[in-house]
Amino acid sequence: MCEKRGVPTVDSLVQDSENTVGQKPNEHCAVVGFYGTDGAFDWIYTSLRTLQHRGQESSGISIFDGSRINTVKVMGLVNEGFKSSVENGSIYSKLGGNIGVGHNRYSTAGAKDLSGAGPVTVSSLLGELALSHNGEIVNQVELREELKKKGITFQTQLDTEVLLMVLSREISEKGLKNGFKNAMSLLRGSYSCALIINDKLYAFRDPLGIRPLIFGKVGNNYIVASESSVVDVLGGKIIRDVEPGEVIEFFEGEYKTILNVPSMRTAHCMFEYVYFSRPDSVIDNVEVYNARILMGRQLAKEAPVDADVVVPVPDSGRTQAMGYALELGIEYSEGLFKNRYSERTFIMPTQSLRSNSVKIKLNPIKSAIAGKKVVLIDDSIVRGTTMRYIVSILRSAGAAEIHVRIGSPMIIAPCYLGVDMKTRDQFIALNKSISDINAEIGSNSLAYLSLEGLKESIGLGPKSLCLGCLTGEYPVKIKGEKYTQQTALESY
Repeated sequence: MCEKRGVPTVDSLVQDSENTVGQKPNEHCAVVGFYGTDGAFDWIYTSLRTLQHRGQESSGISIFDGSRINTVKVMGLVNEGFKSSVENGSIYSKLGGNIGVGHNRYSTAGAKDLSGAGPVTVSSLLGELALSHNGEIVNQVELREELKKKGITFQTQLDTEVLLMVLSREISEKGLKNGFKNAMSLLRGSYSCALIINDKLYAFRDPLGIRPLIFGKVGNNYIVASESSVVDVLGGKIIRDVEPGEVIEFFEGEYKTILNVPSMRTAHCMFEYVYFSRPDSVIDNVEVYNARILMGRQLAKEAPVDADVVVPVPDSGRTQAMGYALELGIEYSEGLFKNRYSERTFIMPTQSLRSNSVKIKLNPIKSAIAGKKVVLIDDSIVRGTTMRYIVSILRSAGAAEIHVRIGSPMIIAPCYLGVDMKTRDQFIALNKSISDINAEIGSNSLAYLSLEGLKESIGLGPKSLCLGCLTGEYPVKIKGEKYTQQTALESY
């Protein structure tokens, strides 16, 4: 999403810190929980690899060995960070046990080192606790200060630690059910979590269900994960989503709901369906792949083009592009080649090497482009830097016309609930018309999927999605922002 020293950037599903690689809006984290009869490590390790797209900065695994929780955290990709200890077998002596949680991180704030890696652990009056959290607590500063006044100390700046301390305090004082209930009344924001308390595993989700969480069974083992694809990859059977506001306890080979906190509505993150989740996942009973196909079809109905070929931006625009091509009966072509081995490269020291790195990452297939009217499909535009560059390389490849179509509405506002879009100056669409943006990216025409078209494609109902980054209205109270249940802007 950024551009440094005049070097154009190219979007990637794998986030990268180097200055030649652009970024989509990035998910905050991946969550995994395990309770069973088998050793937990292998199952959690495979699950985190399956969810690598949700965070590549760091990973961690915490496992209860019968008396205490042991944790190992690594930087980078899961298979890279754990590689040596898995190959020599030492990891199994460090992480033995059959109850565990795992975490992949992409930070939206805080330290980009192991101090910011999950899971977060603590030893308290309740015993040994470990928490894996996906989401963002918007009132974490206030809660942190309140807890400090009561003598609680913090080791990190993570909102996950605040969440864990609130839970630990409330459960210690009020018991399990009432403690969870009271904690949920105090916590404002998004949280889908897997939590170990001694020899029990808990899965819980905020009452709006902003971030996804699902669970299933593989043999005698229960798996909790951010996406259903984990259960599929492990060869298991999906049981269901963790419901918004639900707390599930896994103990003695069984599971039970111990709490359901009701809400007037849900607010599932629309970007899970547009971009974040794997297309083979089912999120809150909606298959992501089908939703994206429908987005593409609806986009074709709203903004058709007399064109020769539909080309996706790899990999983010692929499924929407397929839907668009199917609806209009236009040829679909992988007209852009993406080098999948270029994501994790070092920071290039010279302008020449940086420019060459960009060219290595994405290259047009000229026979699919030259002389043709091209419809270029992507799921979203944030800054516009990437799209401007892709349009330019299609022009260089001889495209006669380039019509950009975007499979979601314009992003105009920050996300405070777990996505790395924090400042309004990031958004090319803010205070600009479509014709202005079209001129800026250099395409022949530009169109976005409508808000109603997006909601219809996902199919969850009118009051079921978080659309804050598209509308500037949020499902939770955020200081200085409009709350969806208000009619006027207030300050909190």
